Amino acid sequence: MGFFKEFKDDFSDAVNELVPDANYDDADENLETSDEMVDTLDEEIDVDNELSKLDGLFEQVSKKVDNNETIAVTDKVEPEKDKKADKKDKKADKKDKKADKKADKKENNTMDSFQTFTPQDTASDNTQSSAPTMSTAAASDENAVITKGMTITGNLESTGSINVEGTINGDITCNGKLVITGLVEGNSNSAEFFADSARVVGEVNTSGTAKVGVGSVVVGNIVATSAVIAGAVKGDIDVQGPVVVDTSAVVVGNIKSRSVQINNGAVIEGFCSQTYSDVDVEGVFG
Repeated sequence: MGFFKEFKDDFSDAVNELVPDANYDDADENLETSDEMVDTLDEEIDVDNELSKLDGLFEQVSKKVDNNETIAVTDKVEPEKDKKADKKDKKADKKDKKADKKADKKENNTMDSFQTFTPQDTASDNTQSSAPTMSTAAASDENAVITKGMTITGNLESTGSINVEGTINGDITCNGKLVITGLVEGNSNSAEFFADSARVVGEVNTSGTAKVGVGSVVVGNIVATSAVIAGAVKGDIDVQGPVVVDTSAVVVGNIKSRSVQINNGAVIEGFCSQTYSDVDVEGVFG
């Protein structure tokens, strides 16, 4: 009997260490009843019966221990899941904050632009900055067309090209090409001049080539870097480069240029002088 009692005490201590929970009072009661049964025996002990009781206690303890372990494992897993969920929530919050900051910046920029670009500010800028003159501004790609049935009285200015098919009573200034197929009574200043079956009464000043086509009449002086005359010109021609006088040309005036080409049939009433040539005339005869 002493052997089983000691074994029972050791076993109960081991159970208490493994599962120190009040839920296992049933196991202790079973052990006490088994102790009472053992104490009542004086002479003989049924070893097989006692072992079978112990086997039942082992099964109960193992089941409860297994249940406790699974609970502990689940308790550990759930916090990990909660941590992952918290991380995801934090990342989502950060993204939302960044999006809100970007939206705020855009709103601030738009408000700043509305505040800075006011009509008063633009007016002050226009007064302070001087507009570019027609002579220094670069020619644009714009092309203004004056139709045949249109008549303009007054000066005309453009940063691009002008095509005059109608009538203009005034001066013309453009940074591009001036093409006249109508009537112009006034001086012209352009980057390039071309008259085709036109009538121009006024001086022609161009920084490029001056072309007077067949059927055109120009009454006025012509100043250019080069010239091709196939129509009628009544005025002096002052050209820094070459001048070509075609067979259909009629020139009443002096021609001053670097070189002159006069085709057969051209009529010239005036003097021709190559004053812009590189030849030293006085040195040749001196």
